Amino acid sequence: MLKKTMVILSASTLALAACGQKTDTANTTDASLVTNDGGAFDAGNAGMAGMNATAPASAGQAFANTAAASDAFEIATSRLALDMSTSAAVKKYANQMIAAHTASTDKLKATTAGLTPAITPDATLTAAQQATLDALKTKTGADFDAAYIAGQQSGHQQTLDALKAYAATGDVPALKTFASGLVPTVSAHLNMAKGLKA
Repeated sequence: MLKKTMVILSASTLALAACGQKTDTANTTDASLVTNDGGAFDAGNAGMAGMNATAPASAGQAFANTAAASDAFEIATSRLALDMSTSAAVKKYANQMIAAHTASTDKLKATTAGLTPAITPDATLTAAQQATLDALKTKTGADFDAAYIAGQQSGHQQTLDALKAYAATGDVPALKTFASGLVPTVSAHLNMAKGLKA
């Protein structure tokens, strides 16, 4: 009996130690989330589950990071659109995105504030998001508008996929509610972006 108890305690200790190390791994996995088309979040989430199925907070942390980076990307590109776009419709859309994604960021922070274990959203852009932002800075006129619109369509589709996936299979109930609550808003943003003309 003592031997069995020691084996269980050893396994629990190893699992807890792995949980403590998972946070860094979640951040490195997050950088690849946007590089996949379609179910980008699913691919990252599946990879994390395979690495350590005993770390329930890591999928929640990865989702929070994805959501925060998505908001940061939409705000940064939309602020750029206010300066660079020649289209009144694009500027109107950009203002709406800044307001909506600022509100989304505030809601995400409020949702994660009281969670245990703690989840702190990291709004660092992924490499793909940063590359898109950098490329936008080099464009002007109609070329800028076309690139901005394409970036908004792609970004909102990836965010919508991530929200739907986490709402269906997420591990943190408060974040699942947050994700499912944003699906209609992000769907509307995507449809608006699809209606924009350069």
